[in-house]
Amino acid sequence: MLGADAVFSFSSAGAASTPPRRPLAIMVENSIAARPQSGLNLADIVFEAVDEYGITRFVAIYYNNDAPQVGPIRSSRPYYAEIARGFDPYYAFFGTYPENYKYIQDMNMLTLSAMSDRSGQSSIIGLAPYWRDWNRSKIQEHTAFMSTYALRDAAAKIGYPQDGGVIPLNFKGDAGEGERGQVSRINIDFGTVSYSPKGFNVNYIYNRESNSYARIMGGKAHCDYGTGAQITAKNIIVMITDIAGPIDQWKHMSVRTIGSGTALFFIDGNAVQGTWERGSIYDPFVYKDGSGNIINFNSGATWIHLVQDPGKVSYQ
Repeated sequence: MLGADAVFSFSSAGAASTPPRRPLAIMVENSIAARPQSGLNLADIVFEAVDEYGITRFVAIYYNNDAPQVGPIRSSRPYYAEIARGFDPYYAFFGTYPENYKYIQDMNMLTLSAMSDRSGQSSIIGLAPYWRDWNRSKIQEHTAFMSTYALRDAAAKIGYPQDGGVIPLNFKGDAGEGERGQVSRINIDFGTVSYSPKGFNVNYIYNRESNSYARIMGGKAHCDYGTGAQITAKNIIVMITDIAGPIDQWKHMSVRTIGSGTALFFIDGNAVQGTWERGSIYDPFVYKDGSGNIINFNSGATWIHLVQDPGKVSYQ
C-alpha cells in the first residue's frame, strides 16, 4: 500500500494528474439495512448521489489505499458509471439493468461486473470476484462484498493494463492551525422533488486539531463495520447539479454529471464557493474557486456529494 500522505498535483494548465496506479471504482450501497458499510473509510475519494426512492449510493475510488473488504456491493446506474469513467478506472459493480450494460460498454471502461449481461445488449460478463456474508443480512442484496486486492488480481489476470487513469484533484499540505477557519458543521440534504426519505441526510463536524471532518448520516455517526471507527475526511465537496426522476417505471433517477455548476468546498475549516466543470464523461471533474483558480485540496480522503440546489447545503 502506498503512503497515505502521497501528494499528486495538476500540471500548470490544470490537467488531471497521473495516479500511482490505475484507480479502482467500486459501487457501494447505502440503504439503512446495509449499514455500517465496510471499506469506505479506506477509500481515497467517495462520491455520494441519490438513487431510486431517494436512497443514496456511493462510488468509492481507491488508488493509494487498499481495502480487504468493501461493501455491500450494489449495481450501477448511468450517472454512477459516468462519475467513474472520469478516473479511467477498473469499474467494479454488481451488474445493472439491461440498457445500462450497453451504455457502460460503450464508455470503453475496464469493467469488473459480478454479473453477466444476459440480455444480449452487451458482451459484459461476470469477472469480478466477490463473496457473500450472510451474517450481515438475511436479504441477499445486502450480502455481497469485494476486496480491492482480489479485484486488482482479477484485472491483471484478465489482461487489463495496470497503470493509467487520472486523479482530478490538486493536493497540498494541511493549513497551519492559525490559518484554519471556524466553519464547524456542514449539513447536506439529499432530498429531491420526488423523494426525501429519513436517514439519508448528512452532517460533518469539523475537528480543528486534526483538521478533519467526522461524518454523521441520518443523525448517527457513520462508522466502519470492521473497526467501529467513525469515518472522517480531509475535504468535503458539494456539487450542485440537475437531478430528475423518477424517469421510468423502475423509479430510476437521472443526475447530470457533465457541463458545469456551482460548488462548495470545505477545507481547513473554511468554506469556499466555486464551480465544477466537465466537458464529457471521458474528462475528469475540474474544481475552481470563485476567481477561477484550481482548488488545492488537503492530502487525505475526499467526500463529494451531488445535490439538487444550493439550498440543500448549509454550514455554520
